[in-house]
Amino acid sequence: MSLRRLDPVAPGTAVELADEAAGPPAAWGELTRSHLEERLAGFTRRMDRLQSALHAESRQALLVVLQGRDTAGKDGTIRRVFGPLDPQGVAITSFKAPTALELSHDYLWRVHQAVPAKGTIGIFNRSHYEDVLVVRVHSLVPEAVWRPRFEQINLFERILVENGITILKFFLHISREEQRARLRARLEDATKYWKFDAGDLKERARWDDYTTAYSEAIARTTTVSAPWYVVPADRKMVRDVLVAEVVVETLERLDPRYPGPPPEIEQLREAVR
Repeated sequence: MSLRRLDPVAPGTAVELADEAAGPPAAWGELTRSHLEERLAGFTRRMDRLQSALHAESRQALLVVLQGRDTAGKDGTIRRVFGPLDPQGVAITSFKAPTALELSHDYLWRVHQAVPAKGTIGIFNRSHYEDVLVVRVHSLVPEAVWRPRFEQINLFERILVENGITILKFFLHISREEQRARLRARLEDATKYWKFDAGDLKERARWDDYTTAYSEAIARTTTVSAPWYVVPADRKMVRDVLVAEVVVETLERLDPRYPGPPPEIEQLREAVR
């Protein structure tokens, strides 16, 4: 069975976020859960080996940005795709509403502090993109403030890339109906009550506004060096496998290597004897 891989959004491409695109790509929907679990396990084993070398090498880093509507699966993706990795080489940052201290600085201040160190895979659960999404939809700042941020973000990410940080950005694309089903599930399962936030319903009422905001943000900030991927997220296991595949292929391209022996290796071996 031929399975199409996830392609990055090409610069200059108009981004359509129709509900139909949130379902599994052709052929993927035919795969059983056991097949998908096996495929994901294979990717995570490869990722684990690559991350170990990346951490030991400590010369480059990978930043994974996860964006998506409520219930799109940012937490689940982190848990299932990156959960098996050595936590010493992974840094996860969840960006909530900015604090008073953060608001007293420029909007990228808190983000720059969370950029992964060399040898690390950094994962952003939401990110600096909230400052061209939420602030736009809720009119927290005027357009004259948020619109220039597209270019500012491109320049910020270019600085990171030129300093050894590879960036992958994933928009987890969920349909309106699947979001409704997941919100309802949170109210029908005692183990998920804590996940439900009445504020999610208010955000859901702004669905079209967020669609417009996400579409433009992705189109304006996808670049060759820091691409966006639109991930169909209605089927969780397909979502996870698609993300894992891109991450593994990127790490393989980075080709991290374990450091060679120290110059005094023979003396050290003799000392150990």
